[in-house]
Amino acid sequence: MSEHLIYRHVIAALVTNEPGVLAQVAGMFAARGFNIDSLVVGRTENPLLSRMTIVVCGDNAVLEQVRKQLQKLIPVVKVVDYKDAAFVERDLMLVQISADAHKRSELIELASLFRAKVVDVSDDRIMIELAGAEDKIEAFVRLIQPYGIVEMARTGVIAMSRGNTNTGSNTPTAGKVAEPQTSAVNLGDLPPG
Repeated sequence: MSEHLIYRHVIAALVTNEPGVLAQVAGMFAARGFNIDSLVVGRTENPLLSRMTIVVCGDNAVLEQVRKQLQKLIPVVKVVDYKDAAFVERDLMLVQISADAHKRSELIELASLFRAKVVDVSDDRIMIELAGAEDKIEAFVRLIQPYGIVEMARTGVIAMSRGNTNTGSNTPTAGKVAEPQTSAVNLGDLPPG
């Protein structure tokens, strides 16, 4: 019965840094009916590789299918899911809130409690930057809603394994690393996790 429970899964994929890779990965998800909750792509320390962090919701069977389908794509070099691994995740939000002079001090104090930064102030608005886990950002959003959110932008989740991923219990779920699909990348240059 637990196989049909819906879980939030965070998956990282190292892909070749070339045009069309994002479209190919997104197209694979769409063609198979997988919904992407969050998708972030950015450069790595190796200019030949980009790192995709993908958040999907579904049961364990969905996760297994997503992982297998990702591994089959030619530009995908390595896939890691964080199902049973210790990892750190962060999301970044910029939010502009309606704030006259009377509300401003309350919002600044609230931002301070969440370790957020005030990055812009005008006569009737305040802009706050907050980075953290999704639940922290969601909690902050709930608290500022009564003030009036004017505009909000979020980056989506990025994630990385904790500690040394080559040994011990911090190793991501066994069997979840794809075999390389390309010879253009030296596997010794790949980052852990």
